[in-house]
Amino acid sequence: MFTTPAISPKQVAESLDEFWSPRVLGEFDDSYIKVAKVKGVLAWHNHEFEDELFYVLKGQFKIEMHDKTVVLNPGEMYIVPKGVMHNPIAEDECLIMLIEKKSTKHTGDVVTEKTRALDEQLRPI
Repeated sequence: MFTTPAISPKQVAESLDEFWSPRVLGEFDDSYIKVAKVKGVLAWHNHEFEDELFYVLKGQFKIEMHDKTVVLNPGEMYIVPKGVMHNPIAEDECLIMLIEKKSTKHTGDVVTEKTRALDEQLRPI
């Protein structure tokens, strides 16, 4: 049986020094568990074939969609369904955890200065 050490997603996210640069904490079947420190606006984008789960560890996080805006506080989560255009926003510094399929591109088909390739997300913490 393979085991991994216990890890605190919140502590790892707090240690990050870049905004909007997710880091992979582990793998769960065909998905990655990631954390990020975020502030400001990411970019309008979608993930055509993948759902995306956001879980707030600290702060407040908004997800704008064309028909609504979801506001998340610590301990709350929201799943953006595949294909839905969304724009993640944190007015103040916020720590989040994400669960995404391994095939999920950071900002979908949209590329900005904040877009991070998978190899960047897989860097040692």
